[in-house]
Amino acid sequence: MPVELPQGVEPFLAAAGWGEAAIEPLAGDASFRRYFRVRRSGDRTAMLMDAPPPNEDPAPFLRAAKWLDGNGMRAPRILAEDAARGLVLLEDFGEARMRDYLDQWPADERQVYCAAVDALVELHRLPPGPFLDYSLSEYQREARLLIEWYCPAQSLYVDAAGYSAAWEQALSPLLPRQRPGVTVLRDYHAENIMLLNGLDEQGLLDFQDALVGHPAYDLVSLLQDARRDVSPDLEAEMFDHYVARTGVSAEDFLADYARLGAQRNAKIVGIFVRLWKRDGKPRYLDLIPRVWALLERDLAHPALEPVARWFDANIPAALREAGGGSFAA
Repeated sequence: MPVELPQGVEPFLAAAGWGEAAIEPLAGDASFRRYFRVRRSGDRTAMLMDAPPPNEDPAPFLRAAKWLDGNGMRAPRILAEDAARGLVLLEDFGEARMRDYLDQWPADERQVYCAAVDALVELHRLPPGPFLDYSLSEYQREARLLIEWYCPAQSLYVDAAGYSAAWEQALSPLLPRQRPGVTVLRDYHAENIMLLNGLDEQGLLDFQDALVGHPAYDLVSLLQDARRDVSPDLEAEMFDHYVARTGVSAEDFLADYARLGAQRNAKIVGIFVRLWKRDGKPRYLDLIPRVWALLERDLAHPALEPVARWFDANIPAALREAGGGSFAA
């Protein structure tokens, strides 16, 4: 079936100097955004983002992209924009996505992950961007996605107040260590990183939800990837690489890494169930066992003891041993 093009796209592209360009749809993501590659004579290409209101708003993406680009980070350059229609024309980073490249060339894994960690080091050396703080209330809102979506899907009636109290106890110690904070992209992983100029430059994608928070968040997003296996040995090596390059306190940073790993993985389990139940995207259920295994590993750290006790009391062992369990249609 032919793909329906965004409303108003022809005059938008014409005004940007891309009239008569061919428009090719690309695979979508977990949001309402759509992406297209546009081609014109001379084999020049650009990316078209369709982020239609009211479900999407390109303004946060534009703000973050311009800040990153203005501070030496490789976000796609903005070629044209019509925020009211949700249309943005972007620099095309090509086809070399980190995930796809490593599927084909796994021997380059260490080099590619080193470069991705180095990009975070450079980002964290910058003053934090013009974004809101990653507050305790936001951490809590995200963590609650597990009890709002996963637990009902498993017919579990759980102690919601105790869940919030456990997270507050676990997360409060890291809050002073995320001031003044760094820019947190919040979805920094192998499917959102493009490899530019060989393997050593990271093109950044999907950063519209950027906040100012803890430097461990994007590192754990990269090394505890919901969509790609990262071996514990590589994770430990890259963790040590970050610590060596930044000089952070390894003990405190490891505890905060576990805290944010557990928080993020709990959130992702909830999001993946929501994508199935609310948005009709059951394919994300297949990713839950990987995320659940990472969550269990993080819960084993002493810094997560309050949350681990809550899981022991509220999530049956059979579900936990089954990687979160199965899901009835």
